[in-house]
Amino acid sequence: MKEIKKIACIGAGYVGGPTMSVIAQKNPHLTVTVVDLNQMRIDAWNSSDLDKLPIYEPGLSSVVSEARGRNLFFSTDVEKAIDEADMIFISVNTPTKTYGKGKGQAADLKYIELCARQIAKIAKTDKIIVEKSTLPVRTAESLKGILDNTGNGVNFDILSNPEFLAEGTAIADLHQPDRVLIGGENSEAIESLVNIYESWVPRERILTTNLWSSELSKLVANAFLAQRVSSINAISELCEQTGANIDEVARAIGQDSRIGSKFLKASVGFGGSCFQKDILNLVYIARSYNLNVVADYWEQVITLNDHQKSRFAENIIQTMYNTVNGKKIAFLGWAFKKDTNDTRESAAIYVADYLLDEEANVVVYDPKVSAEQIYKDLDYLGSRTSEENRRLVKVVDNYFEAINGAHAVAVLTEWDEFKQLDWKNIKLNMQLPAFIFDGRNVLEHLDLAELGFLYKGIGKQ
Repeated sequence: MKEIKKIACIGAGYVGGPTMSVIAQKNPHLTVTVVDLNQMRIDAWNSSDLDKLPIYEPGLSSVVSEARGRNLFFSTDVEKAIDEADMIFISVNTPTKTYGKGKGQAADLKYIELCARQIAKIAKTDKIIVEKSTLPVRTAESLKGILDNTGNGVNFDILSNPEFLAEGTAIADLHQPDRVLIGGENSEAIESLVNIYESWVPRERILTTNLWSSELSKLVANAFLAQRVSSINAISELCEQTGANIDEVARAIGQDSRIGSKFLKASVGFGGSCFQKDILNLVYIARSYNLNVVADYWEQVITLNDHQKSRFAENIIQTMYNTVNGKKIAFLGWAFKKDTNDTRESAAIYVADYLLDEEANVVVYDPKVSAEQIYKDLDYLGSRTSEENRRLVKVVDNYFEAINGAHAVAVLTEWDEFKQLDWKNIKLNMQLPAFIFDGRNVLEHLDLAELGFLYKGIGKQ
């Protein structure tokens, strides 16, 4: 087994930062260096003010505080980290392609290839390379080809170690994982990584497979989770038409041990960096092997999710007398889920975009998402000019400013604080009739109805 003394991680984002922080925390004898070319991101990771870390995750700041400066370091010196490391994690972005073959579905691997070429150019000693990014099956083969044919004659062992973190609970997931999956062909390299995780993870929870099974397992895990969300959301629309209550249906079927209760919460739709990207990648892979029925099946999960978001927005318009032009609509939440500041593929972005096309005035309050990020999300869609987005959308620092004088409230993120609001007082400061559109089913709808609100949730009449 190769002795590991120094670890480098290329990429200081949502996966690399928290994962390496916990590895450093649990392995004080290892030197862990996280590198990124984004100077602002590295400066944020090194900030003395732990509230300014680039990622918000409960528990992350205390982990960073414990390990940073002891054996955890954040740097922009990529070459030095690669040169000194015994093991290198690749944790860079693999977005969906926006050009060429596979546009809109395939994973864009240009950053992975750039990493491989840089490692091959710099490395002078044998390295273990660990795929941490979510990748298509058989990417390791491409990595190996680049490293072996452009390197300095050193030996590279490739491992696949996909992450299964849920944002908002990432630190808890890292501290007590359901499983750690390691795929590889070289048993000694595999054991080197197993040994690092064994510092805190019971051996029976560390699964070892071949490379291809490990790479595919990550995509399949996210596809199955997203499928459950789309399945319950499909039934929510049926509930609204028939008079059934989606919460009662979900509770009834969730009691079946074969089904289980997790991921049966109806909502305005799933978001985040992984679900849609990974399913589209799975669809592309299936089509590349001419498995078109398989591809169509998984693509429908995305179609249903898009439908749920547009349906929610259309319901707001229809309920408010078929026009939202000039009406103030308060958005409570912008992050794709609570306890994170991540907005990637958040349902709020697309609901807002739909309403802005109707010239609604949207006022947004989210406890962790900045105004800069909210405008960036809307500008990225390209639906209107940056100036128009800033004319129609206002971002505020507290919920009351968002709701005061509003015609309607739309709950887009299930932040706990929204459940505790003084709705009796809020109603006194809203336009009448006062509408509430609960995209996360977090509010007590019967209590709100008693207060005189016109309430609409997901999957409820």
